[in-house]
Amino acid sequence: MKFFTGLLLGLGLGVLIGLLFAPQTGEATRAQLAEQGILLRSGNFSDEIRARANEAMIQGRDLYNRTKDELSDRYTRAKSGDL
Repeated sequence: MKFFTGLLLGLGLGVLIGLLFAPQTGEATRAQLAEQGILLRSGNFSDEIRARANEAMIQGRDLYNRTKDELSDRYTRAKSGDL
């Protein structure tokens, strides 16, 4: 019971702090929430999430490949003494 009380209290405080420090006005936030609610009801939301997830995966793969290549190059230079 203590856990759930703490969980709900933390959730409430998080929401309150998030609203207080929001980067946009309440009117803009309400408009954004209404727009996202329409997306949820229309069914296009899953397509948008899928597209964003695919874009994030592509960016992640690119970052992984660049980092892997850079580390491989540094390792080769360090091994040969050219560092």
